[in-house]
Amino acid sequence: MKITKLTTYSVPPRWLFLKIETDEGIVGWGEPVLEGRAATVAAAVEELSDYVIGKDPRNIEDIWTVLYRAGFYRGGGIHMSALAGIDQALWDIKGKALGVPVHELLGGKVRDKIRVYSWIGGDRPSDTAAAARDAVDRGFTAVKMNGTEELQFIDTWDKVEKCIANVTAVREAVGTNVGIGVDFHGRVHKPMAKVLIKELEPFKLMFIEEPVLSENVSSLLDVMRNTPTPIALGERLFSRWDFKDIISSGAVDIIQPDPSHCGGITETRKVAAMAEAYDVAVALHCPLGPIALAACLQLDANLYNAFIQEQSLGIHYNKSNDLLDYVVDPSVFAYNDGMVSIPDGPGLGIEVNEEYVIERAKEGARWRNPVWRHADGSFAEW
Repeated sequence: MKITKLTTYSVPPRWLFLKIETDEGIVGWGEPVLEGRAATVAAAVEELSDYVIGKDPRNIEDIWTVLYRAGFYRGGGIHMSALAGIDQALWDIKGKALGVPVHELLGGKVRDKIRVYSWIGGDRPSDTAAAARDAVDRGFTAVKMNGTEELQFIDTWDKVEKCIANVTAVREAVGTNVGIGVDFHGRVHKPMAKVLIKELEPFKLMFIEEPVLSENVSSLLDVMRNTPTPIALGERLFSRWDFKDIISSGAVDIIQPDPSHCGGITETRKVAAMAEAYDVAVALHCPLGPIALAACLQLDANLYNAFIQEQSLGIHYNKSNDLLDYVVDPSVFAYNDGMVSIPDGPGLGIEVNEEYVIERAKEGARWRNPVWRHADGSFAEW
């Protein structure tokens, strides 16, 4: 079997899909996207195709190694996202060729389903609380919310009080047994992160995500080690080499690699295995499309330290299209009692609606992160 063609499709709301074709008619799909940089990743996929065309798609480890190492310069969001989508498609092809799901090729399932959480939002505490109640009414047992808006290095106490008011409203709305993740989104610098982490301790959160940007974690090690609240991060880390010092620091309780950013199924599995050796949990990052979620679920089936899965159904980014629009059978993602079943079909376990993908690709997507500014006019982390 030989790879004959790679085709990318930019589709709404902000996703990039990849189709890899073979001379035996078996097709694989991947999702090589970095939010806000889809066109750049598509260009990287096209460049990497020179190393892929004519190769046997079943030699995944060798192809991955060549794609990572042969370009001399390596790593980072663009390169690793392009590599991730190719890797996902190769696993899809291999599973389809053998008639088995990817998780069987990885050693088989340790679970049949996994807990999922729903994003909630709102400009006022009452709005956030209502969104949380709605998520629970739809069967979710965990939610995640943004903790703050923009914050200066040192900011005023009213910003802290607003965060506390939002979390209080959600906790009161859903009760003590629903998990709440609070995402700082890298918006918070060390001085304010120390304050917020302490003030949020009484709410018994499921985790605090990205209390500071990953590159600033070393400045907050003692605080993160000593809080009883689990600390999660990793969506902006792209390889096992990025993760190794973070994991070994002992300050992080949950890692969040994204299999569409972190080198695909091949690399994410190695990162998760490294985390398991340090008794660190995994919650794969995935505010993306159905192919990315399918790849995550194949990993979740196999990773003992995976405990919850992010998913984008109904997320605020999905304005023109949503998670289930691009699959032939939406029931493949069977949500029930706050969990989603692991797809058992061959490959990634989903059938992509190619006709609809082609139709929506005519519109395409050019999503960009918002640009925020502080009251003094300086740039604010979004």
